[in-house]
Amino acid sequence: TRQIHEHEQENELREQMSGYKRMRRQHQKQLIALENKLKAEMDEHRLKLQKEVETHANNSSIELEKLAKKQVAVIEKEAKAAAADEKKFQQQILAQQKKDLATFLESQKKQYKLCKEKIKEGLEGEMNEDHSTPKKEKQERISKHKENLQHTQAEEEAHLLSQQRLYYDKNCRFFKRKTMIKRHELEQQNIREELNKKRTQKEMEHAMLIRHDESTRELEYRQLHTLQKLRMDLIRLQHQTELENQLEYNKRRERELHRKHFMELRQQPKNLKAMEMQIKKQFQDTCKVQTKQYKALKNHQLEVTPKSEHKTILKSLKDEQTRKLAILAEQYEQSINEMMASQALRLDEAQEAECQALRLQLQQEMELLNAYQSKIKMQTEAQHERELQKLEQRVSLRRAHLEQKIEEELAALQKERSERIKFLLERQEREIESFDVESLRMGFGNLVTLEYPKEDYR
Repeated sequence: TRQIHEHEQENELREQMSGYKRMRRQHQKQLIALENKLKAEMDEHRLKLQKEVETHANNSSIELEKLAKKQVAVIEKEAKAAAADEKKFQQQILAQQKKDLATFLESQKKQYKLCKEKIKEGLEGEMNEDHSTPKKEKQERISKHKENLQHTQAEEEAHLLSQQRLYYDKNCRFFKRKTMIKRHELEQQNIREELNKKRTQKEMEHAMLIRHDESTRELEYRQLHTLQKLRMDLIRLQHQTELENQLEYNKRRERELHRKHFMELRQQPKNLKAMEMQIKKQFQDTCKVQTKQYKALKNHQLEVTPKSEHKTILKSLKDEQTRKLAILAEQYEQSINEMMASQALRLDEAQEAECQALRLQLQQEMELLNAYQSKIKMQTEAQHERELQKLEQRVSLRRAHLEQKIEEELAALQKERSERIKFLLERQEREIESFDVESLRMGFGNLVTLEYPKEDYR
């Protein structure tokens, strides 16, 4: 029965320890599973953010390409329109000049006719007054006046054509300058539009990165809180199980001690009976010894005393033997009673001492368990605090790097804007200067204040 009971206790303890180990392994699996789940969630989150960044970059590149194509199309359209306007402008000037030339020639023709009549009339008057002038001389003088008049008109026509040509070249040159300035303005508008587009895209990218950083921060804090909460819940469950196991262990130890004391109490009468039989045997042995001594003494007394006194001696020895045996019997009873009382008291004291020792041991073990659990809880809380501080430092450092990156990119974008606008304006200024120098070399003077069209060739 004792072996069966001990085997059951060992099985119960083994099962309790096995269950505790299974619980610890299960808790570890739960933590690992949660960590893997959170890691997968974070990887998915970062992949989503990376795709969003790539999509924004691709869309920005596509938008810039569309803008560049649009600007090229606008430039080509403006160039065609400028060429058409220039051709139309030239045609307008040429048409007007042709009209002016026709009017001028018609005027010259009329003037020539009037002058010829006047000359003819003048010469006829002179000849009427002076009949000595030959007719041939008269014709020569008329021809000479005609030649002079034709020469004068030819010079005036040549001068008009020269002025028209100068006017045409100067206004065409001025038109080219206006077209160049208009093209420069379009280039400035295009580069500002491109740079503004880049800045808008960069600002949208920065806003997106800040939003990504905040969402990542929220996810990191939420994941850390989830992991720490599960860890604390599992520790509380583990400590509760340890406490229940300890209480069950305490009850089992108390039951075992109670069962042991109960068995000792059941066994005590047998032990007392055995000790009583031992005392009785000692008493019987003493009685046998005393009987032998009495017989030897009786024989000796009978030998050394007269026969007449034998009866008295025998009676005296018999009384002495009876008295001693009565004393031995009284001592036997007293020894048994003392032994009974001593053994009962000793058993009570031993059992009480065992109970006290067990209670003290169980109390110390419970205190050690509480101290161990408190230590584990404090270590876990300290670990959680370190994890939180580490996360705060990482989040703060990442945000600082992001803000520094944003400032550097904005500064680089502003530098690019300044340099490109500066280079464009310098190139345009060089083109204008070169054009004006060429105009001066061609003899057109300052074209800045020229307003067209002006018929200043007249």
